[in-house]
Amino acid sequence: MPVSTNFRRVFSGRRVLVTGGLGFIGSNLVRTLVALGARVSVVDSLVPEYGGNRRNLAGLASRVTVHIADVRDWPRLPRLVAGQDFLFNLAGQTSHMDSMTDPQTDLDINCRAQLAILEACRLHNPGVRIVFASTRQIYGKPDYLPVDERHPLRPVDVNGINKIAGESFHLLYSRVYGIASTALRLTNTIGPRMRVKDARQTFVGVWIRRLLEGLPIEVWGGEQLRDFTFVDDAVEAFLLAAARSEAVGQVFNLGGPPPISLQRLAELLVELNGAGDFTVRDFPRERQKIDIGDYYADDRLIGRKLGWKPRTDLRSALTQTLAYYRKELPHYL
Repeated sequence: MPVSTNFRRVFSGRRVLVTGGLGFIGSNLVRTLVALGARVSVVDSLVPEYGGNRRNLAGLASRVTVHIADVRDWPRLPRLVAGQDFLFNLAGQTSHMDSMTDPQTDLDINCRAQLAILEACRLHNPGVRIVFASTRQIYGKPDYLPVDERHPLRPVDVNGINKIAGESFHLLYSRVYGIASTALRLTNTIGPRMRVKDARQTFVGVWIRRLLEGLPIEVWGGEQLRDFTFVDDAVEAFLLAAARSEAVGQVFNLGGPPPISLQRLAELLVELNGAGDFTVRDFPRERQKIDIGDYYADDRLIGRKLGWKPRTDLRSALTQTLAYYRKELPHYL
């Protein structure tokens, strides 16, 4: 992502904490913040089932302070948040299926821990500026498309319910305690450093891994429409949300280029890879119960308020991601 001189003025020399900073979006955000001259600290649990990977910050060891800590370890939170100017809160459990098979863990990470982080900020650093990573999953099965921020919240899994709670805590603490917070509702985010060894983060990662290993892709259903945000564009949205006072207390959708069917996405990946194959099969019953059908976001609000728009078209996003994993795949398996 091009480094903005405005962002440099905002973040250079400032103390920034990124929870989930060894994960996919978090690590890309950390890399940009370091380039902007920020003094960055990272909190990540490195729990194997989640997205953290030390490789994501390769080359930055001397420029980033990494705390291997779990946001569920509440006594450590006050020391971590104290003195920070910005907090990008991306720590979370992202697997929808895991949330259904182990709902208590999802509750602990996506709900209780979020409240504990905010309490630590209220008591030890009420002046911190927070941007929270929320999700499109809280909308559930759309009543209309594209989905705007006024759409009813009707999640189809435990993960979505707990993410609503985490988001609501941030907005409540902003409104009642003046802890300036913004929530970004992310759609499918793709790009270098995403999890590819399983589908806990995104099915696109598994597709890319299988293509590069010479294995066929499995497409479930195939007609569902989705939109995709390239990670560099998502990073820019986080920076804008933190830098702009107009974003305080607000919720914004992130979207991507025009929506695409899953079958067409598979065709495009095979084309860009120059090899590969895919099969279309019926949705597994256990997954179909929590599938939301077609989804794509209306992201005009963040465009009007903050001037954000996705800059990377899907073909370019997939090309860059494939190129990254052709070199780096062994580090992500």
